[in-house]
Parts: sequence; structure tokens; C-alpha cells
Amino acid sequence: MHRWTDLGQVPADLGPSVVTIGNFDGVHRGHRSVLTRMVRSARAIQGSAVAVTFHPHPAQVHRPADPPDLITGLADRLELLADTGLDAVLVVNYTLEFARLLPEEFVRRYLVDGLHARTVVVGQDVRFGRDNVGDLSTMVELGRRHGFDVEVIEDIHGPLDTARRWSSTWVRELLAAGDVVGAAEILGRPHRVRGTVVHGDARGRGLGYPTANLRQDLCGTVPADGVYAGWMRRPDLPEGLPDGFLPVAISIGTNPTFDGVQRRVEAYVLDRDDLDLYDEEVVLELVARLRPTVRFATVEDLVTQMGEDVDQARAMLAGGPLVVGALEPG
Repeated sequence: MHRWTDLGQVPADLGPSVVTIGNFDGVHRGHRSVLTRMVRSARAIQGSAVAVTFHPHPAQVHRPADPPDLITGLADRLELLADTGLDAVLVVNYTLEFARLLPEEFVRRYLVDGLHARTVVVGQDVRFGRDNVGDLSTMVELGRRHGFDVEVIEDIHGPLDTARRWSSTWVRELLAAGDVVGAAEILGRPHRVRGTVVHGDARGRGLGYPTANLRQDLCGTVPADGVYAGWMRRPDLPEGLPDGFLPVAISIGTNPTFDGVQRRVEAYVLDRDDLDLYDEEVVLELVARLRPTVRFATVEDLVTQMGEDVDQARAMLAGGPLVVGALEPG
């Protein structure tokens, strides 16, 4: 998949394309359903399937004091978009200057002149242009004026609650409650966070469970405090190496037994104490919540519970990541 960060990078001979626009936070099953249909439409006209997305998120620019908790960082968003079969993604640098473009300016510059759109795929609630004055009827009219069709995608409802559509907001709510299983139903895969491993207190090693602590600026929504079973992926390792995908028990919280204050994400690689992960970027995929975070009366009680957590995680992950990992979109 081509990744463009500027219209100047788009090949002049791109040819006809099918284009959609969105933030695609989480790239959940609703997004993927739209994107895979779009890819099929592009193939039918021997054109390119292109998604236009934005970085930073528009809300981070318009509401910097109250930024959204993004489900995925840009690296994971692009990786997940590539998995849908798209030919290219144009990542627009979202600025206040860009936000002042009138709807027709945006459509002409980006969709028509830049990407040669033959079809533009949007939802019923599409909004674009200065002050979000552009809507579905605006897009249809601009399509007539500039020679592209507009395909409208109806809301796609999820398996957990057929009255509610799949959405990034719903995923965030589930993660805030620690329900990573429910979030995975909507995402079509385990939720992930990505960060760099840094030195911690080395307390886990002293207790017999050395953990990899993620730096505070990690990417991805951190779910509710608790202990989780999951997988650690090491993107920097060549694909297929045994240590590239590892079973882990993940702790999220402030370590209340030790009167901790700072909220941390740390992972113990099951039955391994020989790994040097410092300064390495890792991806943690959270499969299931084993229990909430609690304060133990003694360190001995904590160590006993940690042993039980590890046993439970080991049993849960025994089938391997292909069994408990990504769910296919419906």
C-alpha cells in the first residue's frame, strides 16, 4: 500500500480512483466493511482504492485542551488500513489552515485534481469543509459538478447490540470498562497499544516476574486498570522468528500494593527471563481481562496471585495467536 503525506507524492498517472474519507480510528469492522467494498468497486473499474485520512486527529487541533483518547496511533492505523487491500492512503496534515478550506476547494483540490476520483464513498453523516458546512447533499452536488459518483454507505450494526452501529466511540466505552473481549468484537481483532520499553523499578524481577514497562507516551487507548492476557509483537524483528510474537500477562495500574502513583502498562513474557527489550518498540494485544487491579495485604499475597494470573494467562493463550487473535469482519 502506498502511503502519501502530500498531494505532490501522488503519481500524475494515478488513473481513476475510488476514494473514501475518514479518521478511521481503530479501523473497526464497520470501517473495514466499507473499505473492502470500496476495494472491490475500484477493481471493477481497474482503478485505485484510496482512503483519505487525517493526522493529527481534527479534534486534537480544534480542542487541544481536551484531545480524544485515540484507539490507535498513526502507525497502527496505517498498518490496519493496509490489511484491507487498499492501494493507497493519503494522510492529510490537519491544520487550522486546512480546516478553513471551503467544501468545493477541498473536493476539487484533493478528490478531483489530486486523486482523480471516479467514485467517492461516504456515510450518511459525512461533514467536510470550513465549519463542517459540507454534508451529503453538498457532496452529491459537487459530484455532479466535477464528474464523480457518490456512493452512500448505510450504518453497519454490530453483533453485541443490533440497535447500535459499530463505532470508535463504542470501542472507547468498552475499553474504559476493561471489556477488551467486547472491544475485539467490534474491532475484529484484539485491541493493541504500542510503545517503547523503558527501565522501571525492577520490582517484578525481584518477585520472579520481570516485566517490560512501556514509556508513558505509548500509542493506543489504555483500557481500565487490571491484569490482562495477551500477546507481545516485536515489529522490529523479521517476521516468523520465534520471539516475534510472545504470550504475555499485562498489568495496567498504579501498583497499589506498593503505594504507586503513576499509572503504568507493563508486560511479563510468560516463562521468560532472558529477553532484553529495553529501548525496543513493542505492540501489546489485549485478549482478555483476568481481574481488576487490587491492593494486597502483603507482598506474599501479591506473588501468589501473580502466579495464578500467569497460569490463567498461559491456559487462555495456549491455542496461539491465530486462535484467539484477529476476528474476521462480518
